Amino acid sequence: MKLKFYIFLFLLSSAIFAQQKQVETSIDTTKNKIGAEFKLTLKMVVSSKSKVVFPQLKTIGPLEVIQSYPVDTVKKNDTYELIKKYGLTQFDSGKYTIPGIKILIDKKPFLSDSIRVEVANVKVDTLQQKMYDIKDITAGDNGISDWWLYLLLAVVVIGFGAFVYWFVKKRQQKKIEEEVYKTPIEKATSLLNNLEQKELVQKGEIKEYYSELTDIARNYIEEAIHIPAMESTTSELIQAIRTASTKKKMALTPETVENLERVLRQADLVKFAKSKPLDFEITDDRNKIQKVILTLDNAIPTEVPNEEDELLNEAQRQKQIKIQLRKKRNKRIAIAIGSVFLLLALTTAVFIANKGFTYVKDTILMNPTKRLLEGEWVKNEYGNPGVLIETPKVLKRMDALKVLPKETMALIKEMQLFTYGSMTDNFFITVSTSKFKKPVELDLAKTLEGSLKVIEAQGGQNIIVKQEDFQTNEGVQGLKGYGTMTVLNPVDKTSAKAYYEILLFKQDQGLQQIMILHEEGDSYANDITTRILNSVELRKASN
Repeated sequence: MKLKFYIFLFLLSSAIFAQQKQVETSIDTTKNKIGAEFKLTLKMVVSSKSKVVFPQLKTIGPLEVIQSYPVDTVKKNDTYELIKKYGLTQFDSGKYTIPGIKILIDKKPFLSDSIRVEVANVKVDTLQQKMYDIKDITAGDNGISDWWLYLLLAVVVIGFGAFVYWFVKKRQQKKIEEEVYKTPIEKATSLLNNLEQKELVQKGEIKEYYSELTDIARNYIEEAIHIPAMESTTSELIQAIRTASTKKKMALTPETVENLERVLRQADLVKFAKSKPLDFEITDDRNKIQKVILTLDNAIPTEVPNEEDELLNEAQRQKQIKIQLRKKRNKRIAIAIGSVFLLLALTTAVFIANKGFTYVKDTILMNPTKRLLEGEWVKNEYGNPGVLIETPKVLKRMDALKVLPKETMALIKEMQLFTYGSMTDNFFITVSTSKFKKPVELDLAKTLEGSLKVIEAQGGQNIIVKQEDFQTNEGVQGLKGYGTMTVLNPVDKTSAKAYYEILLFKQDQGLQQIMILHEEGDSYANDITTRILNSVELRKASN
């Protein structure tokens, strides 16, 4: 696609745009003020049987259509003279080209001539205009505030994360030793005390109270007597305790077992039958559980552990403490990281609200054209006659001769093309040079029109074109065409608004062209374009 982009660039204007002279084109004035009306007139003579269709346009090239006048018809013998006028205007000063308009005569297209016009600024009468004092100098932003802002943000985030980590660690450290107990009775007694501190009964949470109360008793029985108490029903548990009492020779009275059974069944009624015991019954049940646990603990035969068993138990206890510490540490880290991310999210939201999303995106995510602008530039000479130019990246040579048509080859002795990117990329630049076999007189305005038509054939749509004279730093004169267009992506069929600039320079036996295209409104791409164009130096064509 890049190569085809330049297929017709070097054809002479007469060869490119030659058409049958059917439409006469004229304009009332070629120079006007901003906002003033240009009257474009199209005149043609057709037979009485011919059907002529004039386009309904909102814009003609870079000019806006403010009035489409009715067609005037003058009968002359067997022919008709048709006169169509368009009222055009432009609100930016500069030199513009009104492109040809396609008119259908008996379904055959005919193109009007293009006309160059100039829009001038309105002069201001400084003698009548009231003058005002010069405003005081205002200090600009030197960028230091942003640096301090980032530093302050980093300090706040790190400090906040450290505080959260310390606070959670301090609270959890107090619980670690409490959660790792030496004996089952110590654990059960501590949990019973904690249960009372929760004040579930006072809050009316009777079901939760009985559930925790019986879980404490079942856990103790499971750990101390080694009965699967948590998985057993009330009947199974009572039967297992009686069996264990016989095997382990535990001195248990029938009253102890009956009290445990009574409380367990009361808990079953509360949990499953929605029973509501009175306050004194709840207190009595709690006391019974505590007494049962103490009685069971006293009834278990005391075994004198040997030194190895004590060391093993202590090692297991220390291992359990380490596991608990690791879990708590991981939890503290997770809480601290979550808090930091939350703070970052809030800070980022405030930062975006103050600076704008574009600033944050370009700074943090690094806009592609921003990377080009701030990267290492290269200065190189391309083609013959040479174009010395500074670019963000080295331009790659493309073999354009393989696709040139025969009529072009008949005129061109040598052609070279160098590019970076493509029309659908963030930034696209091409440099092309050519040498003709014989001296030719090129019309740069016509060459520019030919280039734009090729761009249109390659996916450029709604092309708005302005043109003006251009001069390099060495004083070499050329033509500059610039404006906007819509670029169609052939892959995903999406379109984007783009800005372009084309520079054309002619020599006795050579032509040099530079084209730049990028997304419209990209400030970094605009800076790249300005730097590139300011670096242009041209060489004379050599034989």
